[in-house]
Amino acid sequence: MTMRCVRAYLGVCLGVITVSTAATLIRLAQVGTHSLVIAAWRLTLATLILAPIVLVARRSELRTLTRREWGYALAAGLLLALHFASWITSLAYTSVVASVVLVSTHPIFVGIASYVLLHEQLSGEMVAALVVTIAGSVLIGLGDLGEGAHRLWGDVLALVGAVAASGYFLIGRRLRARLSLLAYVFPVYCTAALVLVPVVALSGLPVLPQRQETWLWLLLLALGPQIVGHSSLNWALRYLSATYVTIAVLGEAIGATLLAWWLLGESPSCWAVVGGVLILVGIAVASHAERLKGS
Repeated sequence: MTMRCVRAYLGVCLGVITVSTAATLIRLAQVGTHSLVIAAWRLTLATLILAPIVLVARRSELRTLTRREWGYALAAGLLLALHFASWITSLAYTSVVASVVLVSTHPIFVGIASYVLLHEQLSGEMVAALVVTIAGSVLIGLGDLGEGAHRLWGDVLALVGAVAASGYFLIGRRLRARLSLLAYVFPVYCTAALVLVPVVALSGLPVLPQRQETWLWLLLLALGPQIVGHSSLNWALRYLSATYVTIAVLGEAIGATLLAWWLLGESPSCWAVVGGVLILVGIAVASHAERLKGS
């Protein structure tokens, strides 16, 4: 295995660990703050933090983007805005475990779309990894069935977030083949922020969070899950398939479950434990399949 591949796998690992903190941080921020406001400020703060770096280091690269590449970047931003708006809102209706697991079903959509649209061949091992990881996700979510209509609405929103995330990762796989990390994520994050802020304003919600501690959770969301987490995953897309990266992101369900248990008192069911083991097995199988493809 080359050093570049090792760095790519480490990047995915860092991304998964970091994004696992998002659900707990969002739950803390939701005390007194609407989910759409959280989504808008998560992306706005990330954009503002990255702006001076990108405008100094990558301004010339941004100028070389073609009209088609700008179109793809804008589409990715729209999908990212939809992903966060629906998924963060789902956390107000259902449990952390169910929300994170259901939003993590995007490998199904990515795997199919990668085969149909990008003509990426799926090996037998990668198909097996998809089946095992999705089975694990289903098991984790079983404990939240039959908990009422509000839970069902939260589940639906999480699935909408999964579909949006699949398109976001697929576009990232296409653009990252040519663009540097910063030249890709900056216009995407900026577009998502520019979509969500007007939505918040037009909805009549207060644009600025009223609680001081909410700003701390928002800043941590922007720095951790967004800038470090999502950017690490987008960086890895240049070297690894979109299918593998999205399968690895299923590890977020395990990290988010453990954090919710520790900090929020949401203890996982036995189904969650068994499902978590299956997810880890699926990630291991997918990693082996990806290494064989790259050798």
